[in-house]
Amino acid sequence: MINIYGIKTKLDKQEILETYSAYGKRLRKYITTTHLELNHAIKKKKNILLEGAQGTMLDVDFGTYPYTTSSHTIAGGSTSGTGIGPQKIDEIIGIVKAYTTRVGEGPLPTELLDTTGQHLQTVGHEVGTTTSRPRRCGWLDLMVVNHSCMISGVTGLAITKLDVLSKLPELKICTKYKLKGKTIEYFPANINDVAACTPVYQNFKGWDSINPEATSRRDLPKEAQTYLRFIEKTTGVPLRLISIGPGRNETIEV
Repeated sequence: MINIYGIKTKLDKQEILETYSAYGKRLRKYITTTHLELNHAIKKKKNILLEGAQGTMLDVDFGTYPYTTSSHTIAGGSTSGTGIGPQKIDEIIGIVKAYTTRVGEGPLPTELLDTTGQHLQTVGHEVGTTTSRPRRCGWLDLMVVNHSCMISGVTGLAITKLDVLSKLPELKICTKYKLKGKTIEYFPANINDVAACTPVYQNFKGWDSINPEATSRRDLPKEAQTYLRFIEKTTGVPLRLISIGPGRNETIEV
């Protein structure tokens, strides 16, 4: 007998062996030496899309350690994880929400513990995918975005959930931190320094709503266009995609 989550159950080793051996036989033809397969595809000029898991701030070296995962979640981790040489990567798309979120513990300088934070959490359906815990929400933190773009060499940004900011009369973007009486324009490496940071904000006028059928930036409210231009100018990274809703077609290619 074995105790799993407080429930005593009996595991049949033979049944488990037979079940998973059958899975292995079905999957055998799809299993190969991945790095050889990928590099052969590159030589044939085929397109390869790699999707990273988790986010930059969960990177074991460049994230908010110890509130991180145990591996590299930055773009460089894709080459060590796949066996593709770094020079083979043509483009690196950084995906960032129009506001900032975090699941679990750790410092979040722009966190909103008011009705605005509740708005972002509710309208954005901010619940952890695997943990089902509510995500902590705050204003967009460009110190985090700039940090992420720098260490991953991001060549283009995909802004998601822009529609969640609709109906907020005023928006804010963090452009600097105040730390120990000084203004800094970088994300600190020391977790205690991050926790001590106070965000310095740039204010923006909000907008009422976004047309879900918008197909270009020009179709967005002027206030939303201003918000996006500021992100682009401040990060120095061009926008590639803008998500304006949960629908598959609610994405604008820039």
